[in-house]
Amino acid sequence: MIYDLIQNGFTIDVVLNLFARIFVMFCILPVHEFAHALIATKLGDQTARLSGRLTLNPLAHLDLFGALMMIIAGFGYAKPVPVNMNNFNPKKRKSSMALTAIAGPVSNLIMAFLFSVFYCALFKFGNPTDGSLTQAIVLFFLYVAQINVSLAVFNLIPVPPLDGSRILTAILPDKYYYTIMKYERYIVYAVLALVLFGALDTPIAWATNGIMRLFIKGAGLIFGMHVG
Repeated sequence: MIYDLIQNGFTIDVVLNLFARIFVMFCILPVHEFAHALIATKLGDQTARLSGRLTLNPLAHLDLFGALMMIIAGFGYAKPVPVNMNNFNPKKRKSSMALTAIAGPVSNLIMAFLFSVFYCALFKFGNPTDGSLTQAIVLFFLYVAQINVSLAVFNLIPVPPLDGSRILTAILPDKYYYTIMKYERYIVYAVLALVLFGALDTPIAWATNGIMRLFIKGAGLIFGMHVG
């Protein structure tokens, strides 16, 4: 985003992308965190609910640095939802933690497909033309869908503190999992550095583009459109 502003100034694409990131920050990240809180609550852990996190209110979830990363990099984070594994069914703790973790990325993929449907619907019935308001809204929907997919891909990276690391609880033996968690703080700094220096841009973009092609193609079929 900063590079685009320096190179191109406030073009319509840059402005729409910025608005999409702000929209995701205030309207979609709360859905991601709410999904974590909802599944944890349904599986027996009331920690998130008692902490006021079982809500779609963005103020309950907003993290300032994570929001700044959203503006700069296009994939940031909100405050992690507190989860206490000890409150899950003792026989299903690992699977419950994995389900709670994957709920966030799944919510992003659902929102991405929903906005892909909006994109295709408006593209088919709105007759967008260059410079029109309809074209701007179409691009906005596309950017929101792309950012949601990027968030899902980013969060599924299996390193702490991302959701992918929690999903590992379902497959890793405890001794290996706890060894990784001992170094969580240092891994966090490494991941943040990789994000800020753009080292993750290419693999995340590759995965995002692949998923987006599938979503746009699937959404297009709903309206009898052949896309790509």
